[in-house]
Amino acid sequence: MLLAPRLAQFTAVARHEHVTRAALELGMPQPTLSRALVRLEEDLGVALFARHGRTLSLTPAGRAFLASTERALTDLERATESVRADVDPAAGKVAFGFLHTLGSETVPGLIRSFRADHPRVRFQLVQNYGEAMIERLRAGDLDLCLTSPVPDYPDLVARRLDEQKLRLVVPDDHALAGRKRIRLAEAAGELFVTLEPGYGLRRITDALCAEAGFTPRIAFEGEEAETLRGLVAAGLGVALLPPPAVPRPGVAELTVTAPRAVREIGVAWLDGHPDTPPVAAFKKFLLGRRGKLLPR
Repeated sequence: MLLAPRLAQFTAVARHEHVTRAALELGMPQPTLSRALVRLEEDLGVALFARHGRTLSLTPAGRAFLASTERALTDLERATESVRADVDPAAGKVAFGFLHTLGSETVPGLIRSFRADHPRVRFQLVQNYGEAMIERLRAGDLDLCLTSPVPDYPDLVARRLDEQKLRLVVPDDHALAGRKRIRLAEAAGELFVTLEPGYGLRRITDALCAEAGFTPRIAFEGEEAETLRGLVAAGLGVALLPPPAVPRPGVAELTVTAPRAVREIGVAWLDGHPDTPPVAAFKKFLLGRRGKLLPR
């Protein structure tokens, strides 16, 4: 850390092999630069330059130090350019996480609408389940995430944006397949296919079944809603799922009349974390979509 401010001074002198010309390039007094070089050599405990009157030449140690210094300055310049590019209001970056079930239709539509007014903003997109995205928010890997249930943690800010009806999905040759509506208690004797523990939809499924008066018997656990639909189509159980992006053959989807089967979708971010201009713009856009986030 003591050396960092003097690396550019050292490389300028090494390039010019002349303190006065290097001082002119750096916009600093020549005596100040000369003293800085001496302090640098004293801190390192090695002579970097051989002095010949007003000119200098690198010692072997100086040449070795210069190669590493130039790489360090190049990396610093690239890092500076990268972070400046990410916060650019017109062309910066938004790291945005969302649930797998929102990836096929909802998120592409959101980004398309947002980029109508912000065409150069870049997105780093991350699909995951809710708790994993919360951890990535806390780690600083994400700026915002769409998740369900809406999280309630003291270190996060979360806003409800919309709700999505859940359906009881059964095989198309199931005894219930001819029904349009069902009370969830009527499925108490069925085998269920669900997402794994830790997924928001799994917590909602367990809670709704408990409200209906039973604990679901789990036949299979998965990581993705459309995989569960495939398992249902294969006759391996029933499932509580949000509507598919496109109809899936082999299943029937029943409206659940009791209890009220919905999942809330919300946006979350780390409390106290300063927003870059592109993140602030996208957050404002999302909050403006309250009640109209999801396709109807």
